[in-house]
Amino acid sequence: MEIEEFTKYERARIIGARALQISMDAPLLVKLNKEELEKIKYDPIRIAEIELDSDVLPITVKRPFPKKIEGKLKKEKKEEEEIKKQEEEIKKLEYKEEKEVVEEGEIMELVTPEDEVEEESAGEEAEA
Repeated sequence: MEIEEFTKYERARIIGARALQISMDAPLLVKLNKEELEKIKYDPIRIAEIELDSDVLPITVKRPFPKKIEGKLKKEKKEEEEIKKQEEEIKKLEYKEEKEVVEEGEIMELVTPEDEVEEESAGEEAEA
């Protein structure tokens, strides 16, 4: 049987969970005589450590495997290209709309600021 090494976090989690079980009167998985129990002062954490070190706990740790980065990078590049294409299309549409507004303004012969000045001066002469 292969000896599995746990990280310090995994050890702490396993020992804590097992100590809680022991403190709630779960049966011990290692045989300890009365002298050994008195020596460790019936401490459930020490008993859980002994059980873990003697490899009698039926516990496995499921660790996630790292994901492949290549596939993720390709996806991100594709997404970036799509975003750039969308931005270009939006710019083209905005340019078209601005051009249409300018053309419609010329057709409607909108008043320019110079025309307004001429109208005001003509209105003042009429009043005088």
